[in-house]
Amino acid sequence: MDSRAAVATAESLAVSFAELAVALRDGTDSNSSGDADPMRRRADEFLDGLAEISRLDAKSAALKAWLAAGYTAAAEALAGPATSPEDHTGQEMAVVAEVACALTVSERAAGALLAEAYALTTALPLTFSALQAGTISWQHARIMVDETTNLDRPGAAALEAHFLDPHVVNPARGPAGELIPGRFRHKARTWRERHHPVSIEKRHIKSAADRRLEYAPDRDGMAWLSAYLPADTAAGIWNRTPTVARAFQGPHEDRNLSQLRADIAATWLLTNNSAGSGTSDEGREKSGGATGETSHEETGGIAVSGGVPSPRAQVLITVPVMALLGLTDESAMLDGYGPIPPSMARHLIADGAESFHRVLIDPRDGAPLEIGRTSYRLTKAQRQWLRLRDGKCPFPGCSNHSLDNEADHLLAWAHGGTTGIPNLGQPCHKHHRLRHITGWKPTTATKNEPPGWISPSGRHYQSEHPDWEPPHWPANIPMPGAGTSTGSVLDADLDLELDLDLDLDLDLDTSLPPAQR
Repeated sequence: MDSRAAVATAESLAVSFAELAVALRDGTDSNSSGDADPMRRRADEFLDGLAEISRLDAKSAALKAWLAAGYTAAAEALAGPATSPEDHTGQEMAVVAEVACALTVSERAAGALLAEAYALTTALPLTFSALQAGTISWQHARIMVDETTNLDRPGAAALEAHFLDPHVVNPARGPAGELIPGRFRHKARTWRERHHPVSIEKRHIKSAADRRLEYAPDRDGMAWLSAYLPADTAAGIWNRTPTVARAFQGPHEDRNLSQLRADIAATWLLTNNSAGSGTSDEGREKSGGATGETSHEETGGIAVSGGVPSPRAQVLITVPVMALLGLTDESAMLDGYGPIPPSMARHLIADGAESFHRVLIDPRDGAPLEIGRTSYRLTKAQRQWLRLRDGKCPFPGCSNHSLDNEADHLLAWAHGGTTGIPNLGQPCHKHHRLRHITGWKPTTATKNEPPGWISPSGRHYQSEHPDWEPPHWPANIPMPGAGTSTGSVLDADLDLELDLDLDLDLDLDTSLPPAQR
């Protein structure tokens, strides 16, 4: 954005605010007695006004970022070249302090604004243009700055092009601005992990050395306790707590699910149950063995009334076939978290971890092949496929990855609906209830796409779609259909019709490289 563009943006904002004022005045002064539904019209006007204000906020943020970056450049020119490192630090401090006072914010907030403004105006042109156009929010722009930090220029350009350039190869599904910021961060982080120039294996080894437990006092006699752990360990702990908490719920339990999860985690940590993690034979005995019943010892003396079974949490791992065979080092996907190192996925599967179900994806196009068949009941397979298709509660903006979300018939069974995947959704408890007690209704789904939603006002909202992309193909293995054959089992099995379990289970000795197995 140059000076002319900045002037044009400011003038556009003035015109837009003037038009909004006229619309609000007309809506207040008009005689709505002739409308068939005047209150519905007023409600629509308020919603339209909110959406327009959101776009104007984004345009204002772009202008603010341009002004901040411009002031930094002007202040540096006025100060002249720094004569020493101390002089350079002093100049930076002076600029930050001036902006902080002008905006009445802390110097930390002012410094963050200046850093983000510099990145947007110098290194992220697509992001800045989208912000200026009002198609993404300031929060989306800040996330893009954060996720491109420490990437080289080609990497940063590729990341923002994936989400903001519809003409790029394999673009993101749906506009970035239609995702709430939290979901956009998840997708941006996932793409960054998949395409980072440094192998995820190397980065994981370095980061795992920093694992730690942290404690932070808070107000009202409370405190925060957090653990920095490998993703599979953290996901296993997080996904196990709701299943145990659900077993405690009943007519005589007045704690809500969040309180139960916190109490259960505290009980696990404070009781003598260090070996009862549920991953060893001793731990499985303490957690109820094959039945999954919660024992008196594991819950710290708080027995589950009537021996209510506590099912183990089930976590899906999406693994490229070639990565599972050890032929590539691309990341796998851990349900509810994101990319994990392939060695972590191979370790979980090779150890036969009962809480994890593998999902194989086609090495040619990234589509799911099959879900590991440790259970033969159709209902469980359907539930796992729904989790694979939706990734979370399908309501727009909801990030609930709860493992016990409720399967829901989009077309009610009583009205002729089937129990097939295209007629099923898996909303969280909150949005399942929303669907049945309000005017919110889900739209149709498909085998590979979750349902959208129609609000009581008649507006259509798309659900978030998982971004599948083709995995890497090993350079030493010809692609199927290329007219050559290596004589390996892959040539016979990549037609998607033969059983992959036979071949993959034979190659899960991760102690040896593929060539020596």
